[in-house]
Amino acid sequence: MSGRPEPAVLPPSLRAWLGLMAALATLMVVILGALYAGHSRPGTVDAWVQSAVGDVGSPWRHFALATDFLGEPVGAALLVGTAVPCCLLLRRPRAAVLIVAGVGMAVGTTKLLKPLVGRTIHDGHLSYPSGHTAFLTALALVLALFAAGRLSLGRTAGTLLVFAAALVAGAAMGWAQVALGAHYPTDVLGGWCTALAVVPATAWLIDRTADRLVDGSVDAGQQQRR
Repeated sequence: MSGRPEPAVLPPSLRAWLGLMAALATLMVVILGALYAGHSRPGTVDAWVQSAVGDVGSPWRHFALATDFLGEPVGAALLVGTAVPCCLLLRRPRAAVLIVAGVGMAVGTTKLLKPLVGRTIHDGHLSYPSGHTAFLTALALVLALFAAGRLSLGRTAGTLLVFAAALVAGAAMGWAQVALGAHYPTDVLGGWCTALAVVPATAWLIDRTADRLVDGSVDAGQQQRR
């Protein structure tokens, strides 16, 4: 063992910007939830975006279905089941914990919010916020945070990487959900913002807990040597 502490999963240089991003995302989730609570029809923005996306045919529909599969239980398990061992092989157990906890918290939050908001689509299916979008965005955020720390990126480059990864993942899954008629566009935005709000907070909590455990182990070791 080298004795070197494991790097934080939430790089210190990114904490301020990601904290602000999480706060704004939380506010957006609340605002959208309040605006569309109890609704069962698309809003003005939803109708405009849906008309722009239109009905997708082959081969785009196949791409949308493949993207949607990544948010289904089997697809999600494959992605998480691949990412976690990779982090462990690279000796980053905190990142492995964040993949499970961050993604799980993001998806779990959407499941808690859906009955509270009560927005429905297609014969009463709860739709806000989109769990599929939250899942893929959360996973992309975790991997981007890992890459930013691994590459020792500064505040600007690291923040851009994290935001770009979240934007690409959220846009891909969001497009698929709208194209397949599974969610309204604002459901997708709510799911995206849910991940932006939950993952940085979960990463901070993991770092804080791990640091306390390490400090406690060091103190216990020093006392034993006395």
